[in-house]
Amino acid sequence: MTGTLTIAGLGPGSETLVTPEVSAALAAATDVLGYTPYVARIPLRSGLTLHPSDNREELQRAAKALRLAAEGGQVVVVSSGDPGVFAMASAVFEALEQAPQWQNLPIRVLPGITAMLAAAARAGAPLGHDFCAINLSDNLKPWAVIEKRLRLAAEADFSIAMYNPRSASRPEGFGRALAVLKEAGCGERLVILARAVSGPDEKIVTVTLNDATPEMADMRTLVIVGNSQTRRVGRWVYAPRQVR
Repeated sequence: MTGTLTIAGLGPGSETLVTPEVSAALAAATDVLGYTPYVARIPLRSGLTLHPSDNREELQRAAKALRLAAEGGQVVVVSSGDPGVFAMASAVFEALEQAPQWQNLPIRVLPGITAMLAAAARAGAPLGHDFCAINLSDNLKPWAVIEKRLRLAAEADFSIAMYNPRSASRPEGFGRALAVLKEAGCGERLVILARAVSGPDEKIVTVTLNDATPEMADMRTLVIVGNSQTRRVGRWVYAPRQVR
């Protein structure tokens, strides 16, 4: 097999946050596959074929990428943020598990700046102590699992980064998550709602969880719920390194 498969993260939005390693892989690519808005970020050039697809076609996309690489292509599968964080790296390896004939393909995973880290940097240091990340989408797991993880994360006093809080097809999820955390006694915790981080319409809002409403988030929003000791210093929010 002469082809290669690279799974790359495009960062949160700004081209300045794409790593040089990812830029080099894209410059050498013959084929780029990904969710349509992410592929739209890749300039078309001679020798490059773009393969945009729907956001619910991850396994089909991964299988196609493996096939193109097996046929000799220099293939790049793109995700926003980091490809290993709720993104395409897992889908590619899931497809690979079902296709042993391609398991000797040269495969690389190139990290990117995920929305959680970009949002935290804009706000200050809300992930300065122990934290976790929870995807609020129930497309691939039942809501009962999400609720259990939220309750346990609150009990353990983690800062919580919440991905995919609210969409047109799932308008109730973020409200349910807020209710779970309020019931767990997190009402006074600080909540950072970071929308379109590094983009031209970036917006960062910090409120207490008691004051957060479902309408404050959409699919372009990354939400960070601070731990019990997270606090403000001027306009910044940070989690102290020392637990008392």
